[in-house]
Amino acid sequence: MRLALTPHPDFPSDAITAIEVEIVRAGPERLELVYLVRGDVEHLLVPAPADAERTDGLWASTCFELFAKAAGGEAYCEFNFAPSSQWAAYAFDGYRAGMRELALETPEIEVAATDDVFEVRVAVEASVLRAGAHLALTAVIEETSGAKSYWSVRHAAGKPDFHHAESFAVELL
Repeated sequence: MRLALTPHPDFPSDAITAIEVEIVRAGPERLELVYLVRGDVEHLLVPAPADAERTDGLWASTCFELFAKAAGGEAYCEFNFAPSSQWAAYAFDGYRAGMRELALETPEIEVAATDDVFEVRVAVEASVLRAGAHLALTAVIEETSGAKSYWSVRHAAGKPDFHHAESFAVELL
């Protein structure tokens, strides 16, 4: 399944023209995600390569994200994947409530780039990724100018908020 992300209307990008995410089911609780960022990628601010370790605050710069929750539930998980290979995973009891680290094996993160496409491949395994889960697929893009844009399959009204229930727009098959 391939989905288009759109920028939040209040935070357009000068350099990036499109972001798509391809989702591949690689096991009952495993997803492979390919984020394809198109545009003038030389103006994309990309964190330097680093050890593949859990790191907080990745969303403050270029970061690719996945939010997942079981159908009908309030609890959800947030996964952050940086092009540096750093990552984070959190569990929430409800909307921005009860945040704690989610136990997770280190996700696989690979990056490739051409003049007009920046690609981030991620493989992640977690019990919340079972069939029927609802997903929010998102990205924070920082440009060399310092401008940031916030991309999602669906945006809730108001300021960018990927945790909002309206963001969970994709049902995982």
